[in-house]
Amino acid sequence: MSSISKRIERLPVTPMLWRVLFLVGIGWMFDAMDQGMVAGVMASIGKVWKLTPTDLGLLGSVSAIGMALGAAAAGMVADKWGRRTVVTFTLVLYGIASILSGLAPNFGLLLFFRFLTGLGLGGELPAASTLVSEFSPAKSRGRMVVLLESFWAWGWIVAALISYLLIPIYGWRIGFLLGGVPALYAAYLRRNIPESPQFLEQKGRFKEADEIVSKMEQQAGVKNDEGVVTSPLKNEKIGNSKFSDLWSKAYYKRTLVLWILWLGINFGYYGFVLWTPTLLVGKGFSLVRGFEFTLIISIAQLPGYYSAAYLIEKIGRKAVLVSYLAGTAMSAYLFGQATSAATVLVFGCLLYFFSLGAWGAVYAYTPEVYPTRIRGTGTGWAAAIGRIGAIAAPYIVGVVYQTKGKQAGFTYVFIMLTIVFAAVAVVVAFGGIETKGKSLDEIDAS
Repeated sequence: MSSISKRIERLPVTPMLWRVLFLVGIGWMFDAMDQGMVAGVMASIGKVWKLTPTDLGLLGSVSAIGMALGAAAAGMVADKWGRRTVVTFTLVLYGIASILSGLAPNFGLLLFFRFLTGLGLGGELPAASTLVSEFSPAKSRGRMVVLLESFWAWGWIVAALISYLLIPIYGWRIGFLLGGVPALYAAYLRRNIPESPQFLEQKGRFKEADEIVSKMEQQAGVKNDEGVVTSPLKNEKIGNSKFSDLWSKAYYKRTLVLWILWLGINFGYYGFVLWTPTLLVGKGFSLVRGFEFTLIISIAQLPGYYSAAYLIEKIGRKAVLVSYLAGTAMSAYLFGQATSAATVLVFGCLLYFFSLGAWGAVYAYTPEVYPTRIRGTGTGWAAAIGRIGAIAAPYIVGVVYQTKGKQAGFTYVFIMLTIVFAAVAVVVAFGGIETKGKSLDEIDAS
């Protein structure tokens, strides 16, 4: 184990780690607001601009295209120039593009600005989870990354409030504007986030890495008896990561499982979450009532995250992923069979509870399966491949919904999503590795 890794493993959760988690999490919250806003915008703009369900599906898919490209590129950039650089720049890009989306005069320009928004959002999320993961000791790493993901729930709740209270009065543009402006301020706050000490060590910047970890040790009252790191990691070649590294003999099985996991959970999640208000309107609920339901079931994300954050360090990553994905599959099926306001609400809460708990585990698990030199690349490419599912899902859901009609289409959509979630649970159960309690160095050597 390297000196920096060993010193981090000896630490409790320090004030510096909480600070990194909070500043990264605030940006994560605004990213979630944007995605949540699209759900409200799709229902509203569809009426204002008289868009077809297929057009609305395209609106949901175009930002996912940007997210795919952003994730792949930003992951490699994060391995070359640092995690902090990526999480700051991408949030600025997202904030500007979100504001421009709110000012778009026509559907074509709105699609272009949503693509740029996706570039920023897609680039930030993998780099952010990698940064928090590398700051955390093994005993709390999974919990800290799931807590980072829980900021997503708060962003969705704020988005649901805006959709419920403001969009019916002021129109869809207010949503994007209220998401973009605060994000730029969050990017300003991020300027003081320290770089990952494990990344600095990997790049030979030993003094900078030592200074950051020394500060964490001072905060924890832990004495450093390791000394300053003055040589590279053993058996690690310092250099730029390559895509081909992910498919080397050591990592190809991990990469395959991760890509299937990301592809499936993105398809399933974006298949229902962006369409929920529109689907509820199709079931006979008013637009405002649809937003009201969305707000209530969005709150169910919080216990989903927090329960996953607790269990992930108790029963392990695989057990949480498999059980929460299976719970999502069951909930998707029941939601698709719902016929009353009460059943829509109950099964909708279960769907959000399990799906967002699974998402938290995905972000905790993914950076742990790769070594430091390719961690950003591996996480970024997993997220990028996953976005293929996010690109396809809103469009396919729109086609199925339009083809089968509003009543039957609702059921067909959720049967399709049930199958996807269940299949992913099986793949993780039989193909995934367990990383609970292991240092990042130990995972690399396994």
